[in-house]
Amino acid sequence: MTSENPLDPLNAYAAADDAPLSEGDPTGAPADSKAHSDAKAHSDSKAHSDADSHVNASADTISRTDAAQDTLTSLGAARIAVAALLDGGVRSVVVAPGSRSAPMAYALAEASAAGKVELLVRIDERAAGFTALGLALATGAPVAVLTTSGTAVGNLMPAVMEANHAAVPLVVVSADRPEELRGTGANQTTVQLDLFGEHVRFAVDVPAGDSPQRAVDTALAAATGAFEDTPPGPVQLNLAFRDPLVPEAGERLPEQHGRGTFRIATEPLTMTLTHATADLPELRTVVLAGHDAGPVAEAFARAHGLPLLAEPSSNSRFGPNAVGPYRLLLEHFGPDSVMPIERVVVFGRPTLSRPVSALLARADVPAALYEPVPVAWYEPGRRRETPIASLTELAEFAGRGSSAWLDAWLLAGAAGQHALDGVLATADAATGPSVGAVVWQHTRGQLVLGSSNGIRDVDLAGQPATEPAATVFANRGLAGIDGTISTATGIALGGRQETTLLLGDVTFLHDAGGLLLGAGEGEPQLRIVVLNDSGGAIFSLLEHGAVAEAGGYGDAVERLFGTPHSVDIAALAAAYGVGHCAVSTTAGLAEALAAPFAGRTIIEVRTDRHELRALHRRIKAAVSAAVAGVLAE
Repeated sequence: MTSENPLDPLNAYAAADDAPLSEGDPTGAPADSKAHSDAKAHSDSKAHSDADSHVNASADTISRTDAAQDTLTSLGAARIAVAALLDGGVRSVVVAPGSRSAPMAYALAEASAAGKVELLVRIDERAAGFTALGLALATGAPVAVLTTSGTAVGNLMPAVMEANHAAVPLVVVSADRPEELRGTGANQTTVQLDLFGEHVRFAVDVPAGDSPQRAVDTALAAATGAFEDTPPGPVQLNLAFRDPLVPEAGERLPEQHGRGTFRIATEPLTMTLTHATADLPELRTVVLAGHDAGPVAEAFARAHGLPLLAEPSSNSRFGPNAVGPYRLLLEHFGPDSVMPIERVVVFGRPTLSRPVSALLARADVPAALYEPVPVAWYEPGRRRETPIASLTELAEFAGRGSSAWLDAWLLAGAAGQHALDGVLATADAATGPSVGAVVWQHTRGQLVLGSSNGIRDVDLAGQPATEPAATVFANRGLAGIDGTISTATGIALGGRQETTLLLGDVTFLHDAGGLLLGAGEGEPQLRIVVLNDSGGAIFSLLEHGAVAEAGGYGDAVERLFGTPHSVDIAALAAAYGVGHCAVSTTAGLAEALAAPFAGRTIIEVRTDRHELRALHRRIKAAVSAAVAGVLAE
């Protein structure tokens, strides 16, 4: 939260000279604007000729006239903005307190009292941004986050960047000083328009006294992907307010009304596609399901008799064709193998393993990317895969798998899973992969996977089920560890059901402030599983681990990459009023996961990361031997 003095000494008001939005553009955008010609390239053009010109638009201060005109009060403009947000589908707003944003806060309080919107309050703008991101992920609806001016707005940058690359409709409402105070050294005043640059689909500055109606309408259209060839994503509404920033004397909140529950079902989904016809050629194709692939990937693999290699957050890691430790099997189906992969069909965005990246980089293996709608995570023409929008065309590319091809993968997968489980069973203490396997097996409702090792442990060791047991979320847009607790809190509140979060200790500590809920704020049903190995374990599995083993850099690798710590997580949980228990074995973890809980609770799994590199070597060796034996038969 950023405090500010509402009584600015430079508050000498100029004559109101701001005009409403121009009527010249049928889409409702400001006439005086800068446009982006595509999703990633800025342009300095000052006009929008049609809806396409709004793609990733960043509108300058709205056109104005010297003619005298009546202007709205700040609270009047805020009420219009709130009504337009509600009309555009916003049902939740996360508010970070501040004085310049007070008109919006009062207008939102009125809407909340009338039962029209759900308000959440967070004192940390970064936590507010990621909480709003989580709400949008869980509900699929646009969610707004409100901040005051100055550094408060900049704290939203990480959440906006994630929302950009993950195509999440996050609506930033940033309050600002009026034009006459900008550039004067007025307190808490900076250039806020275009602060987010390429990361927003649309940004607009609404001068104090102007109606924000058209600006809000255009912003919501951009946020929800209404413009052609533009994916959904974040937008910025920069609203300038003059004093007075408070209601007039005698104004009161409306009579309280009950609010209907707004919830979009997030139960795991399945689907079925028509079985591949016999006229399709038999090809050794694999279906690769990356983040956000959805159940269509599983249905396509099943319909075409193809092996399914699915990341956990694909929400397609289930069914009879799914292969568990697939990333350790790819080398057994390489170009020199008896049954080499001939084609790859990609659903979603693969991000988790180097063997998959190596497969997708092979020029000798044709690859297709199923892309029925525009996506935000890559620039057109920058990837090797052929984008295909229709399942019919995709079927022609993929062909159908022979029974021998699918059986080879399923037998190899079963052998590899058995070997992996055997290695993990030999350890008395919990390890990253064993924790990932247990969490994957026991979670119901919603599962949130933190970046770094947590999601990769599940990808390695989580055994695919016959049917999906949980809806899986992860911040894979930019795969940062920022705001993970806050994101999970938003997901749990938005989904209104039991939610489990798996994350490492460094990710946990990075967003420990996300545990703070003010008095009277709604508490999610959120179970937080923290794999505490006193530092960052993922670097030991990368090249840095080899540098550490060689010893040439002394303790530099441990200090700079391992980032060891001795934080008492139990004490931290107590400080925030969150339940806590500690376990050190997978049996203890399974018992803790099975225990009923209310509100929030932390399960701390204490483990040692220093033998993790050796453990992964043993897993790889055991899986390789088991798979080689099966394929040789």
